[in-house]
Amino acid sequence: MAFREYNVGSICFGIALAGSMMITIFFPTGDISNIPATEISLDKQLTYGYESGFNYWDPFLNGKNKPLKVTLTKDPVTGQPMDKTVAYVFKPGVKFPNGIYKPRILGHGPKELSERLGRISAADDSKGAVFVIKHGTYKGKETPYIENVTATKGWQPEKVLATAGDANTSYAGAGKTMFIREGCWWCHTLLPEETQDWQTFGRPPMTGDFNGESPTAFGSDRKAPDLLHVGSRNSSREWMMLHFFNPRLVQPHSIMPRYNYLWGKTDAHGNPIDLAKWSKEYQEFYEGKRIYPPEVPDYRPDSEIRYLIDFVLNLK
Repeated sequence: MAFREYNVGSICFGIALAGSMMITIFFPTGDISNIPATEISLDKQLTYGYESGFNYWDPFLNGKNKPLKVTLTKDPVTGQPMDKTVAYVFKPGVKFPNGIYKPRILGHGPKELSERLGRISAADDSKGAVFVIKHGTYKGKETPYIENVTATKGWQPEKVLATAGDANTSYAGAGKTMFIREGCWWCHTLLPEETQDWQTFGRPPMTGDFNGESPTAFGSDRKAPDLLHVGSRNSSREWMMLHFFNPRLVQPHSIMPRYNYLWGKTDAHGNPIDLAKWSKEYQEFYEGKRIYPPEVPDYRPDSEIRYLIDFVLNLK
């Protein structure tokens, strides 16, 4: 009897804790699942794939098991010219995003149209698939949805990639893995928050922009500019290449670390990259002993830096 009040207090504390967890986690989850996915959300899912953080299919975060985003100007089946079309290619074995496996997270409109018109339920990750984003009408409103063009038009992954060519292929999905692995989100955010942010960095994201994305990569602390729309502000691949190799080449007072190791051991021409020699020559330039800084080597098409640059340029 002497400890009855402690028992009652413990029970009350447990009820309060359980109630707060329900309010914080489960109730919003149910509410968010009813918010229709925006076109931005569909693009994110199809660009980044199943999971960009640590996962069973890519435990060392090397950018494996990721889709490819391509731009087509010819029909990959007939070879006839067509309007510029963005397609998302999942090679056989590459995991689809959650919106394909669990269409309910797309919200009512995109879910119904993606299943009825887009035939996403016919997609088989063991065989691969190609998707595009289309627009239809749901309850009188224009609504984006996902179309499985492998099922509706017979577009096969390898044929689509061959038609697009490497120059029209983006590795932004693998690039988001690089962005997370290299800790870019420790300094950069993907979330303009205040009015002055919107004037400088672009519009803030909407709730429906995140359906099925994992992780969101909002960032927790901003020590550098927000990057949510950076591809619209700066679309220069050459500038990005200089910036990642050594940020001081384009911003003399930058505190950002170098990411020159993402080039790998050889450049685009197969020549060895000597980072120690480059650093020595750059130091001479910094001290005024050279007129020009050393040349930044071109990167290989399959290098990790190409993935990261593709991701940053895709942020629009």
